[in-house]
Amino acid sequence: MDINAALKAFVRTVERGSITAAARDLGISQPAVTKHIRNLETRLNARLLERSPKNVRVTAQGAELYESCRHALASIDAALEGVRLDGGAVEGALRIHAPVCIGEKHVHGIVMDFLDAHPKTNVELLLENRQVDLIHENFDIAIRFGRIEGQDVIARRIGWLQRILVASPEFLDANPSVDAPEQLCDVALVATKNVLEKRNELQLVGDASETVNVNVTPLLTTNSAQVLLKSLLSGRGIGTIQTNQIIDEIRDGRLVRVLPNYALKPIAASFTYPSTKFMRPVVRAFTDFAITRLRGIPGISAEPTCASDAPYARRAPAAEIVAST
Repeated sequence: MDINAALKAFVRTVERGSITAAARDLGISQPAVTKHIRNLETRLNARLLERSPKNVRVTAQGAELYESCRHALASIDAALEGVRLDGGAVEGALRIHAPVCIGEKHVHGIVMDFLDAHPKTNVELLLENRQVDLIHENFDIAIRFGRIEGQDVIARRIGWLQRILVASPEFLDANPSVDAPEQLCDVALVATKNVLEKRNELQLVGDASETVNVNVTPLLTTNSAQVLLKSLLSGRGIGTIQTNQIIDEIRDGRLVRVLPNYALKPIAASFTYPSTKFMRPVVRAFTDFAITRLRGIPGISAEPTCASDAPYARRAPAAEIVAST
């Protein structure tokens, strides 16, 4: 019996709660996982898992074995990969989870560059707007926004995502000017659902760190950064958006900042890792590669900044534009 393979099959089955899912993660057949576990139970003369048609449940003896061997297995894998890394090659598989907005806009390109730099690696990149269980869903890395909670997660801060108010020049030309936060309640607003507080309340932070809460009636709320961006570009309203999502649109004047002395509270972005796994060299290599790239993106800052420090001011008043031409 291959004790290492049997223990890996057992540990993954416990973490996934399913022999089928464990087989998929390990890249072997379901009967092979079942055989490994049965051989392990025979060798130990102990029942490790209770099986039912729907799931498996670890026994008391199985739970004790799981806690004893999971760190050891991860340490062995990391040591073996470390030896290969010392030979000059970063290699192995990575499973990465990220929010759709930053994943589509930035992480995908970073992953492709990493694959070009390290041809012996392969990556599964899953983009979703939800928080995943790193252990049970078998992710090596996840990018999370906001406060990181839970003892099973280790976090490394990427930076702070700046979020500002913008609109198209066409919308601003066709509608009354917005010079104070309170006026947002009278204009069309498009936003992602997570920026609105209870009862459609928008919270803004000013240069003096004062907080202003504005009751708004959004024209459109969405969970898609692309839908939000397209709505803003088509002149549907003023919108709240991460600055890193609109670098080109601001630069070429298709979007203009509104209320430049106010911004939404910056949100932290972090790489997170399961604390029960040793960080394999390929995971560390990708993190070091990606974090430098992400920190260089306009709108992602090392520290939370005040409103006027966030990139891009609004366009100059008409009188200034005429005077400069």
